Amino acid sequence: MNFELELKEKIKDIDSVDSEKMREASEYIDSLIKPPKSLGKLEKIAISLAGITGKVKNTLKKKRIIVLCADNGVTCEGVSSAPVSVTASQAVNMTKGITGMSSMAKHFGVETEIVDVGIATDYNCEEVLNKRIRKGTGNIAIEPALTREEVIRAILVGMESADRAALDYVDILGVGEMGIGNTTTSAAVLAAISGALPGDLVGRGGGLTDEAFQKKISVVERAVKRFLNSSSDNGDIIDILSELGGLDIAAMCGVFLGAAKNRIPVVIDGYISVVAALCASRLNEKVSGYLFPSHESKEKGYKIAISLLDLKPWFNLDMGLGEGSGCVVAFQIMEAACAFVCNMGTFKSGGICDDYLEEIRKQEK
Repeated sequence: MNFELELKEKIKDIDSVDSEKMREASEYIDSLIKPPKSLGKLEKIAISLAGITGKVKNTLKKKRIIVLCADNGVTCEGVSSAPVSVTASQAVNMTKGITGMSSMAKHFGVETEIVDVGIATDYNCEEVLNKRIRKGTGNIAIEPALTREEVIRAILVGMESADRAALDYVDILGVGEMGIGNTTTSAAVLAAISGALPGDLVGRGGGLTDEAFQKKISVVERAVKRFLNSSSDNGDIIDILSELGGLDIAAMCGVFLGAAKNRIPVVIDGYISVVAALCASRLNEKVSGYLFPSHESKEKGYKIAISLLDLKPWFNLDMGLGEGSGCVVAFQIMEAACAFVCNMGTFKSGGICDDYLEEIRKQEK
């Protein structure tokens, strides 16, 4: 089977958002009983949703967070404070609703799909969807993480998750991860894409001593240098992921691509999620219209990645958990955006003459 050809065919099916429907939504929102643009980013969210769904009035009844789980060989370099076994344990715990993200998701009625694309440790849990490509990756400090085919297969796994969501009539997706060592791989991937120095991208992840933190920077520097010396096309996203990434990042990239293909709005979580979204947008720039940010991650490289997507985070609660935890909170904000469009009255229905706003509206335009 030619996986690369299959991926190219699927990516070609991604359409741009509907700019005409966005214009219609903007005009309708301007007709509601409020000063122009007074609901700020909520208005922009509602307009963006219209461009995706083709409807001015939207509801987000069925919400799902897809969590891609995999281990990273670079952990043998001492770049993480947690043992590799935590990946498997937390993947199982997510199905029980007792992790940070899953406990909040359970409270708010958000579905979760936990997908194993490369967990290294054995476990016993039928609720974790087994799509494992291999048990963990190579150590990026000294060798490629994956083969090109493995990266593409992982991307396709993520796209399949988005396809399932479409068949289940899911209204909105969030993309999370579970994988010890993935802040290291994310920093390496982002360094290769952005050209930024690893020292400006590497954070402390789940917590590191000063000595371990400096070692983590050194590991990313070695990995990126090895990639630049070995790659003939430094801008090839598949090549970057195969040399420096992880199965979790590649599969997350696939979810973002699949969400766009199925015209489902999709929320970015933290650092790993934003790097995966950036990869997806580089594979097809139309993906950008389907992306929504959530929180500002504590990781240093987050600001660079989100700026490359031309997005700004909606809130900063000093969050650094990952898992898709920021998506749960963002869903509530997006529901507020839908609620005012669906329920708010217009100037006409409220019996108010809005002529007094004409000059303000002209100035806004």
